[in-house]
Amino acid sequence: MGGDLTRGALPGGPDTAGTHPGAEPRPAGTPKTVGIVWGLLVLNTLGSAGAKTIVPLPRSLIQLVTMGALVAAFALALVLNPRLRVRPSAPLSLLTLLLVTSVISSARLESGFGALFRCARLALFVGTLWLLSRWWDGGPTFVRHHIRMYFAVLGSVAAGLVVSPGAALPDLYGGRLVGALWPLTPPQIGQYAAVIIGLTVLLVLGRRTDRAGAAVVIVPSLILLALTHTRTATLGLFIGLALAIGSLLLTSAAARRFFTWAVLCAAVAAVALGSVLEAWFLRGQSQENFSNLTGRAKVWDALLAAPRTTAEQLFGVGLGDKSFGGLPIDNSWLAVYHEQGLIGIALVAALLLVLGGVALLRPPSLPRACAIFLISYCAIASYTEAGLGDASPYLLHLTVAAALLAAPAAAPPVPTPVVPRRRIPRRAQRSEVT
Repeated sequence: MGGDLTRGALPGGPDTAGTHPGAEPRPAGTPKTVGIVWGLLVLNTLGSAGAKTIVPLPRSLIQLVTMGALVAAFALALVLNPRLRVRPSAPLSLLTLLLVTSVISSARLESGFGALFRCARLALFVGTLWLLSRWWDGGPTFVRHHIRMYFAVLGSVAAGLVVSPGAALPDLYGGRLVGALWPLTPPQIGQYAAVIIGLTVLLVLGRRTDRAGAAVVIVPSLILLALTHTRTATLGLFIGLALAIGSLLLTSAAARRFFTWAVLCAAVAAVALGSVLEAWFLRGQSQENFSNLTGRAKVWDALLAAPRTTAEQLFGVGLGDKSFGGLPIDNSWLAVYHEQGLIGIALVAALLLVLGGVALLRPPSLPRACAIFLISYCAIASYTEAGLGDASPYLLHLTVAAALLAAPAAAPPVPTPVVPRRRIPRRAQRSEVT
């Protein structure tokens, strides 16, 4: 299934049967509109806070656009799946339970009425994912949608860099790349770049795309990732790719060659460019600032030391803006603990364990490798980034992993045509006997 990753719609594999007895056969392939729905979900998760843009965008306008995109995505998904046919899914069931926990914690209004609004957003988000689950077939369809949509986002970042380099590399962020056309922070840009680089590399190794089309995606994304100076995204990319390619070593000669060359290039770069890489990694920070993770550790300590009631420990204080004391939490596990309590942490951990367990039980394949990359990337990024407990790009990454690990729907049995028996006249029967 080769082709250009940056344009066009490719068939997503067999989609011929329902998910329960008596279901009607589904049309072959995945509708192109599914890609539009996925793009609207990506737009919704871009957020409304970030760097200053070239043309100032009011936060209310950005929120209107992102929420409008989510409502449009849900409506389109309903049009595509009017009979509400869905695939049984343990990951989506866990997300539904997380939604219930969020509603229970937010109903006390400790975080204000905004918590209920965020619960409504999460409900539409999870509902749209359920509606799209009809087209999960274990193929690379959603991987391609994922790459195209985030590559388009990175295209806007590159355009902002060309139009106004000063706005795209502001002193406020230490000269790190930000979104100058749409307010995106360096960690967001680094995340998007790392994810599509990793997925595209795996598609090349699996011979699901040509090298020229892959280079169009990988090279610019690597440049943007380097300009963001995002350590978490870089480590997630390398570790995630190492685990994913490692799962293919026994069955893919291309994976073995790539792994060997990658190790050699890494060794040469470490020797020849060690000081440059160290300077890039430290970003000019002091040892103390680096050791407390740019101030994150202080927020984490304060959050854990804050007194909580039993209800707050179990259910949290309700969905918020992932901050504590006016400062970002920047840790998925602590953000979930703060907003959805210990029950939320258990559900998020179960989500990662279920996906990871299913991936380990699958035989070596390209879909399994892509799923391993996405799961491991999200697990690594959860230490310094929030998002696993609410509508976010990380839940979209994990949804793609779940779609990759879904078993293809079995085609309905073709009924054997009934051949009517030819009636033989009695006179002919008697003549045969005699």
